[in-house]
Amino acid sequence: MPGAATTTAVDSRRCTQHAEGPATVLAIGTANPVNIVLQDEFANYYFDLTKSEHLTELKDKMKRICDKSGIEKRYIHLDEELIRSHPEIMDKHLPSLEARVDIAATEVPKLAKSAALKAIAEWGRPATDITHLIFSTYSGCRAPSADLQLASLLGLRPSVSRTILNLHGCSGGGRALQLAKELAENNRDARVLVACSELTLVCFSSPDESKIVGHGLFGDGAGVVIVGAGPLVNGERPLFEMVAASQTMIPGTENTLGMQASGSGIDFHISIQVPTLIKNNIHQCLLDAFQSVGNMDPNWNDLFWAVHPGGRAILDNIEGKLELEPSKLAASRNVLREYGNMSGATITFVLDELRRRWEKEEDEQHQPKWGVMLAFGPGITIETMVLRKPISRSLKEN
Repeated sequence: MPGAATTTAVDSRRCTQHAEGPATVLAIGTANPVNIVLQDEFANYYFDLTKSEHLTELKDKMKRICDKSGIEKRYIHLDEELIRSHPEIMDKHLPSLEARVDIAATEVPKLAKSAALKAIAEWGRPATDITHLIFSTYSGCRAPSADLQLASLLGLRPSVSRTILNLHGCSGGGRALQLAKELAENNRDARVLVACSELTLVCFSSPDESKIVGHGLFGDGAGVVIVGAGPLVNGERPLFEMVAASQTMIPGTENTLGMQASGSGIDFHISIQVPTLIKNNIHQCLLDAFQSVGNMDPNWNDLFWAVHPGGRAILDNIEGKLELEPSKLAASRNVLREYGNMSGATITFVLDELRRRWEKEEDEQHQPKWGVMLAFGPGITIETMVLRKPISRSLKEN
């Protein structure tokens, strides 16, 4: 039985194990495959790749979707060479899940590594200082999972605490960041690497009326964020303070947005009602989030916004519902335009875009100090996080 001295030591450690202050984003890195597809050429590319040129009505519908999407280009790992090597991917009558999983098991962590190396370089500390790893993806169905693969690729310590999040879809980035916040704040000196990496390969299929919207929106990418709470060490620079986070499920929407593994890959479905459902529920989600930090009724245009660009209609509906100035969702719209919807990884790109815009602005004093991050996924689930812009190093020194 432990003695009194042991009990005292355990109680003392418990009192000092929490971090000082809120979790902060300390570094960001992003990566994409090399294969670029222009959106105005995608319908021709897709129907030629799938040998479906005879489906003229579906092709015309995809062209209309692409024209209205607000997307200019996307990055996609799948190409003609891969299709020639694995023709079963394009034949819905042949099992192809195993082939897709084999490819994803290598390429998903490899893409995450590219993003992680950028984040670690910006962070300025060795990878072995990472204490926790959270990996979110819908692109893997195997254990050991992508989290272990990435830990090996980066040379993380064997004792790193790993968590894998599967099939959270577009809300995966928000969910992973909330978990990282809790880990960082409750474990002194913790440094959490959050990786989201997605390949549409696992969902790619020949043209189908129920899936054509998704094929016209989604791209491939990986985003990595390093999260930690005080005390910060020399060289660490907070980019965003993660003040409060919450998750909300819209009742009765379980079948509105989702994914399921099948013999021919992962089937996904997206109802056309998704943008409207988000619009009808977003205001209350935001009120609940800000009430938790004592701000009962903020002016939405006084905030900065990091919104997952699930599609142009989602952004338009949020902007209209909250009466936001057009500039407020500019970062989200730019990410959508340049990359499309990369599922859970996309919110990392938006945060990266926001901080880069701040760095270009000379009038730092008048930038919004408070903001919000939003991500949406199966359920429908809304991930909300209240953010705060840290005082810059230059202001601290002055």
